[in-house]
Amino acid sequence: MVTNNQTSPKTPLASPDPAVLADAIATKLRPGLGLQTTTPLAGDASNRRYFRATLTGGPPHSVIVMQLAEPEGFKQSEEAVSGTAHQIAELPFINIRSHLAGVQIPVPTLYYYDQSAGLLYLEDFGDVTLADAVSRAGQAQVKSRYRQAIDVLVQMQVHATKAKDHTCLAFHRGFDAPLLMWEFDHFLEYGVEVRNGNPLADIDAEAIRGVFKNIADQLAGQPRIFTHRDYHSRNLMVDGARLGVIDFQDALMGPATYDLASLVRDAYIQLDEALVDELVEYYQDQMTDQGVGGIDRAAFRRVFDLTSIQRNLKAAGRFVYIDRVKGNPKFLADIPRVLSYVKRNLEKYPELAPLRKHLAPYVPELQ
Repeated sequence: MVTNNQTSPKTPLASPDPAVLADAIATKLRPGLGLQTTTPLAGDASNRRYFRATLTGGPPHSVIVMQLAEPEGFKQSEEAVSGTAHQIAELPFINIRSHLAGVQIPVPTLYYYDQSAGLLYLEDFGDVTLADAVSRAGQAQVKSRYRQAIDVLVQMQVHATKAKDHTCLAFHRGFDAPLLMWEFDHFLEYGVEVRNGNPLADIDAEAIRGVFKNIADQLAGQPRIFTHRDYHSRNLMVDGARLGVIDFQDALMGPATYDLASLVRDAYIQLDEALVDELVEYYQDQMTDQGVGGIDRAAFRRVFDLTSIQRNLKAAGRFVYIDRVKGNPKFLADIPRVLSYVKRNLEKYPELAPLRKHLAPYVPELQ
């Protein structure tokens, strides 16, 4: 069963009451801490807001305050989800953070959750994302940073999967064929029809969805492991020598290729093709070193490319949705990049020629 948790734009959140922040910091974090300043931070595509609170009496010298759109609203994913019915007793962010922290994945410490105010007080990983770090780095440093990101990914996939916990929400939802098809249809609705202002012709829609279903079935048939679902350069924080992982609340069980495709076929950073090839090989080496055997490298690469098609078409549709429904156009500039990845993979596999034939007339970037 796929649950569509799309949200309509809400009235912008008012900033948290400084008196509420000061009281929580003084009484709930650590004795001797005090609030000094509060600075709003750039948000993401969600309905949440973020603030940096600088502190006196630290360490810590600052914390990140995550403000929920409504006190318990974060119990529902802002992405579509699929899986068995499961009673959600706590926020997915808190639930999945606890599981990842338990297997030593570098996620932010949760200092305090003010449930009535909808405020989470979190460890501050700083301002430098992986995207920021590599945008001004040389080729050797870019490779080193991405290898580190793959090291963290492999640790998460292996250890978070092995430590199966029935209380962790991620184990109760997965990338099955209906969810993958929902994301394909999300692209057709927003990335094609809403973007163009015209519907698909029936003959094209039927042919496109036929290929999409074949891809969805192949991806859904892969072994499932713990999947972050949004593992990319803006959700990885460079904190000294550590690479911190954020925005993990939509985690589920999915194919091993999904997070890897999110990382190296990134909507925000375009890597050289030779480096992409090298990083995919590096990932396979690391999985082998972790005792994950039986990887057919050619077959894995094909599934990786199919995953990239699915992930990036979904992203293109999502970016239009965020603009038209949420009133946030800042992701529209990234659409040509994600569609360039799709075009490359459509050209790579002759059996996907019918998809390009029927889809490209509606998507100029694929022509």
